[in-house]
Amino acid sequence: MTDNQSIRTTCPYCGVGCGIIANIAEDGSVSVRGDPQHPANQGRLCSKGAALAETLSIDDRLLQPEIEGAPVSWDTALEYVAAKFHDIIQEHGPDAVAFYVSGQLLTEDYYLANKLMKGFIGSANIDTNSRLCMSSAVAGHRRAFGSDTVPCSYEDLERARLIVLTGSNTAWCHPVVYQRIVKAKKDNPDLTVVVIDPRRTATCDIADLHLPLLPGSDTTLFNGLLVYINDHEERNVIFVDNHTEGAVEALACAREQAGTLEQVARTCGLDVAAVETFYRLFARTERVVTLFSQGVNQWSFGTDKVNAIINCHLLTGRIGRPGMGPFSITGQPNAMGGREVGGLANQLAAHMHIDNEQHRQVVQKFWEAPVIATKEGLKAVDLFHAIEQGKVKAIWIMATNPAVSLPDADRVRAALMRCEFVVVSDCMRNTDSTAFANVMLPAQAWGEKDGTVTNSERCISRQRSFLKTAGDAKPDWWIIAQLAQRLGFKKYFDYTHPSCIFREHAALSGYENAGTRDFDISALAGISKDEYQHLKPIQWPVSFSAPDGSKRMFGDGRFFTPSGKARFIAIQARVPANAPNDKFPLSLNTGRVRDHWHTMTRTGKSARLSGHIYEPFAEIHPIDAKARDIEHGNLVCISSQWGRIIVRARVTDSQLRGQIFVPMHWNDQYASKSYADALVNPALDPVSGQPEFKHTPVNIAPYRAAWHGFVLSRRELDMKHIAYWSRAKGYGYWRYELAGDDAPKDWADAARLLLCSNAKPVEWIEYFDKAAQRYRAARLHGDQLESCIFIGPDYRLPERDWLASLFDKASLSPVERQSLLSGKPPSETEDAGRVICACFQVGVKTIQQAIEQKGLDSVEAIGELLKAGTNCGSCVPELRKLLQAALKKEVLAQ
Repeated sequence: MTDNQSIRTTCPYCGVGCGIIANIAEDGSVSVRGDPQHPANQGRLCSKGAALAETLSIDDRLLQPEIEGAPVSWDTALEYVAAKFHDIIQEHGPDAVAFYVSGQLLTEDYYLANKLMKGFIGSANIDTNSRLCMSSAVAGHRRAFGSDTVPCSYEDLERARLIVLTGSNTAWCHPVVYQRIVKAKKDNPDLTVVVIDPRRTATCDIADLHLPLLPGSDTTLFNGLLVYINDHEERNVIFVDNHTEGAVEALACAREQAGTLEQVARTCGLDVAAVETFYRLFARTERVVTLFSQGVNQWSFGTDKVNAIINCHLLTGRIGRPGMGPFSITGQPNAMGGREVGGLANQLAAHMHIDNEQHRQVVQKFWEAPVIATKEGLKAVDLFHAIEQGKVKAIWIMATNPAVSLPDADRVRAALMRCEFVVVSDCMRNTDSTAFANVMLPAQAWGEKDGTVTNSERCISRQRSFLKTAGDAKPDWWIIAQLAQRLGFKKYFDYTHPSCIFREHAALSGYENAGTRDFDISALAGISKDEYQHLKPIQWPVSFSAPDGSKRMFGDGRFFTPSGKARFIAIQARVPANAPNDKFPLSLNTGRVRDHWHTMTRTGKSARLSGHIYEPFAEIHPIDAKARDIEHGNLVCISSQWGRIIVRARVTDSQLRGQIFVPMHWNDQYASKSYADALVNPALDPVSGQPEFKHTPVNIAPYRAAWHGFVLSRRELDMKHIAYWSRAKGYGYWRYELAGDDAPKDWADAARLLLCSNAKPVEWIEYFDKAAQRYRAARLHGDQLESCIFIGPDYRLPERDWLASLFDKASLSPVERQSLLSGKPPSETEDAGRVICACFQVGVKTIQQAIEQKGLDSVEAIGELLKAGTNCGSCVPELRKLLQAALKKEVLAQ
């Protein structure tokens, strides 16, 4: 690489698929910015994407292969894995082994994993963590369209007159798409936004109408919409008659449970007037996009929810044209690429179907494979149950963390503990899942990888390498190909570059296709290595009849069903698999937060991303909290039939009564027993196999700790002997929140043991109020703060923000030293407060002071003065709340 390079690549986070320009300076340092030429983001980045350069360190990277914890060579590791897989297959058959893969893999990696398992090992036991987020959308698409086709493009959001956001906190989970909608709303005053979500999330900031429906009642809401459209003569008769089938049956079924506004309102827990307003808007607006995500998919009837939405678009003919359509937005950077190559256990490559004999013949013939899987394999949850039962004896986990992310997570851990042979290929050395590995294989990380990904709008983009590979890590495709060769399939897996794999993938998509299958990128099958290197983002299909790609699908009214018509699906509204009861009377919902991603293996490295939300929490309605003696800031214990966790309580009326929300990200690397999926029930959608992450009966109670505390330290500390702990990275320090069941006999001794374990000379200052059970101490090296500890009888402790700011100083002033153990800044020192804007590190107190002292009265004014809200915009809803609170305070003062 030459100095001062700029490399175009793609973000490794959500399914928006933002283009990024990575700049490599002469000293090797990296900075990133949004790519203004990429169609997905047009130069925008969210807080996570903007902080990518902060996550590139090799701290905790897996740098060489290991067998039972001992470093070995690649040859030794691969020969050992191949021998174990071979022996198990020989003794127990191909279904005794499995791959569990990930939407973090590149398409080329995914393609080879699927090819090896289904065409050469001869089993379909390969499934992906995408099963957990979008498999219900896949199933719904296939039922309605005959293919897993997302018909829309992001530009349809700008061309719509009505955008319905359902089951999606877009502002936090897909911030760049949210910002496109915000801009579209500014540019087009006629654009209306409806948000359908039990929670009042940040996304509601742009909502003209928010429908806080009861969890799981979406099916009834959209069934009622179907009836309303028909009864108010807004049905597109020509489209329905010529391009669809099954409308009569779908309408009859919908009418049974959702025939009147009153029925719908009662079932959904909504006002009749609000339901009617939504129905009228949808029925009378031609250009409608319905954007949906995990809140629709992650139910035991998620597929039915998807089809209930699609039914409404079919009845109005609002599909395949600019500014309209049902739009599933995916959670991972390459969930779509995994679908293209058949990464799910019930798929074949190139969107072919495993239960279709002709498709099996096509794939086997193209691959020249000795066998082909003839039946679908085990889907994610069932796969780990089969491991627990001893039916699957070897599992290779690639680029994912199932010990945290699967439902009934403790059962998953027990299954992995019992499994005869566990292989994990990952870029990180320590995850909750690598703890169970017999063999660990070091994989390249983002910045080292080279290949393609596909985003939510079917746009294929290049993810390019711009960093030297750390240690002895290898590309995932190389690892898979090398194992395949050692299993005796060298002729079929002799690849030298990812472009070779991509060309094969593209060629298969067009093989014996002739327009009968939606996925076709055969026009790219002949590209050279150089053309691959310079491939620009392009939306499939990319066929010889559409060599420049395709913005949207179904504009010709032709679908991929046997009849060529789209299918209405008759949907009977159902209830969650497990109802709340006396023991577990509340309903748990899980999801994401703004600045973290999946299980934090990447975002947890960033101080910027850990400043906004630094600790696992549970949101609960004030009435529910009061009934259980829970205060805001309390630690609480949440329990279900499947597990138990301890997190911090957040009391907020943004939650419906009877509901609790817990984020999915925390794990054993960042907190003690706070992984939400320990609680989540393993109920599955019978069609898609997707788990019901959005509804688990739980109970909640205060966690009665004997003491509470926090530690700020420049060093990482081992807190795993403490009953409750969580940690978050700060600028120059680590933050630990603590609580214990038993207090030590002598806090001074315990604190010194924790913070002064090395022989380095230090200055130690402390304060102890035995009657109040309060202890405070600080360790200084010269005039620099090295660490501090604050202990008290409850959670009411000094705020951490000013203390944390001291770690950015080479030396403390005399007045700062004097104030240190009080935990309060000197009066002349500004305390920025909790971070609100992650992009520019602007704290809440800084914003509040600016509003009060400068008379700021708009988000734009805050941005002009402090920059807050001017980059990704994810903090804008919080800025607006601060403005509203200041206005309310001013009114009360008058």
